[in-house]
Amino acid sequence: MTVPAGAGTPVVAGAPSQVELERRRYRRQRGRRSTAVSIVSTLVVVALLYFGVVNTPGWAAVQQSFFDPQTAVESFPAILAGLWLNVRILFFASIGVAVFGTLLAVVRGLRSPVFFPLRVLATGYTDLFRGLPLIIVLYLVGYGIPGLGVFPRLPAEFWGTIAIVLTYSSYVAEVLRAGMEAVHPSQRLAARSLGLSHAKTLRLVVLPQAIRKVTPALMNDFVSMQKDVGLVSILGAVDAVRSAQIAQAESYNFTPYFVAGLLFVVISLPLIRVTDAIARRQQQREQIGGTV
Repeated sequence: MTVPAGAGTPVVAGAPSQVELERRRYRRQRGRRSTAVSIVSTLVVVALLYFGVVNTPGWAAVQQSFFDPQTAVESFPAILAGLWLNVRILFFASIGVAVFGTLLAVVRGLRSPVFFPLRVLATGYTDLFRGLPLIIVLYLVGYGIPGLGVFPRLPAEFWGTIAIVLTYSSYVAEVLRAGMEAVHPSQRLAARSLGLSHAKTLRLVVLPQAIRKVTPALMNDFVSMQKDVGLVSILGAVDAVRSAQIAQAESYNFTPYFVAGLLFVVISLPLIRVTDAIARRQQQREQIGGTV
């Protein structure tokens, strides 16, 4: 076998040795054996769980109350229409959290004494909203701010989006700040020595590296936000959860809640898989593909 060597003459690549061929054969055999063991063990666990649940005394009543196919089919269109509202809220909330969380992280990273009041405000903000449960923030924003009479009448999903942005910006800001502090100081010094301003250093040098370092953590925050979007139903927004509640009140059956939960899982799975893939790629790059 010949391999071109640029402008020179072709280089002959040596054939794998017998030892290397044995290693490759052993790796293939071990891979097939591991796959077979994984499939068999998974089937055994699923079978044990299935027969263990089905044979419980109350399974028939639970199946009728939570897993009724007819109720699921009847409630599915309304829940799916409500899910579209959750998707819209998630879209705008993601943009707001990305922008506001980045601003908070940048403000907390300012070192000049003149920015001390801003740092104090940003620190107090993140401490407050990381400690407040999201459901309380929803009540305060959704009912408290409209009660002031300053703003015109706005839909419940608007105030729900604001509450989600306020809460999750504090989490994202802390994750980003940790990533920014993980960037070696020599990167900043090198950028400033090249004549870059503080703003350009952040935008071109620090933030790109910080985001790469904390991408899995950031994506996990957005997966969590994807689920918590369903809490806007407490403000009266007719989303998937509220549609399931309405269907449950009409049918006296809890299957609509199961349908709504299943739909949330379906829209979360792509982002979860992307998060796992990015984390796995970073681990392989850091460990150079090594496996312990």
